[in-house]
Parts: sequence; C-alpha cells; structure tokens
Amino acid sequence: MHTAGEDDFDDDFEDDLDEDSTEPRGQSTSGGITIGFMSGGAAAQGRGARAESRAPSPGAAPPAFPEGIPTAAPVPGGGIGIGAMTGGAVAQGAEAQALHDPTQLFTATPELMRSLRDLRAQLPLLARHEGDGLDELESGLDETEEEIVQTQQVQRGRLQWLRERLEVGATAAAGLASAAAVTQAIATLLG
Repeated sequence: MHTAGEDDFDDDFEDDLDEDSTEPRGQSTSGGITIGFMSGGAAAQGRGARAESRAPSPGAAPPAFPEGIPTAAPVPGGGIGIGAMTGGAVAQGAEAQALHDPTQLFTATPELMRSLRDLRAQLPLLARHEGDGLDELESGLDETEEEIVQTQQVQRGRLQWLRERLEVGATAAAGLASAAAVTQAIATLLG
C-alpha cells in the first residue's frame, strides 16, 4: 500500500516544471516588464503570455508625452524596460507572443468624399465584361462610402485597397479622371 509522502510531492513538482527550466510553469524568478508611462497598447509577462492590441488608432500623430516620464530602469534578471508607450504590444517570457494590429483611421476629407461620388457617377459609363474588376471596385466603394457615412472616418487598409485598384490599372476605371482624383485625395490623407 502506498501513502502520500515527500516522494509524491517531488513527482508532482517535476510534472509542473518547464521542459527546459527548473522553474515551475507560469512562475519566473527573473525578468518582467517595467513601463514608465502607457497610454495605449498591451503588455503581458510570463510563460506563454500573449499581449494583443487591436484598438483603432487615429491617423494623426500620437499625443505628446507628459513631462517627467521616468527612464525605463533595467529589469533584474533580464526583461523589458520601456520609458513611454502609446500603443503597440509587448510580451516577455518563454513562448510569449505580442500582436499589434491597429486599424488606423483617417477623417474623410470633403475632397475624398467628392471624388468618390464623381467616380461612382462615371462607373456606369464603362463597358463591362467578366473579370474587369468593376464589380469588386463598386463593392469596395460601397463599403468605403458606408463607413464614411456612419463614422466620418475611413480605415487605412480600405484607402490602400482603393488606391491599388485605381493606380495600377487593375480595373477599367483606372483611366477615368475621377479615379485620378480619388488616388490624389487618398495620397493626401496617407501622406
């Protein structure tokens, strides 16, 4: 008959050890993250930690840092020290992951809205055939205009998609003067 004792504790402890470490899973005696100022983003620390930041970010420059932000001090035993963080993601630890995937938003300008309306008005003038990309372009215009009507803003990815369709000649619409106006309005927004 077997009774619980010290040997069982040791076996359980060994089961909880990381494969390449003598530290129990989820516990660490070194490392870490220090952040002096954080106004957005995500941070996570530990084995398998995951920091994920998917918050929309405005198309404008980040706000100025407040005065007196401390300089990031070194973290004993290794780790990450950050003085100021206004977005992004940072993760520290074995198998830790950091994901920063913001949706950058831009305020729709009157020039962009006018050029989108003009392009939409000219699309019916084009002869259509299978594979011309015009249906896909119209769908993208619908989504863009709907987003602008609802939020007065538009995502960077949507603007880039439109510009690629109109600059490269991927559709018959690329030759329209209104398409050039759309790409110019997008270029002004994106810089």
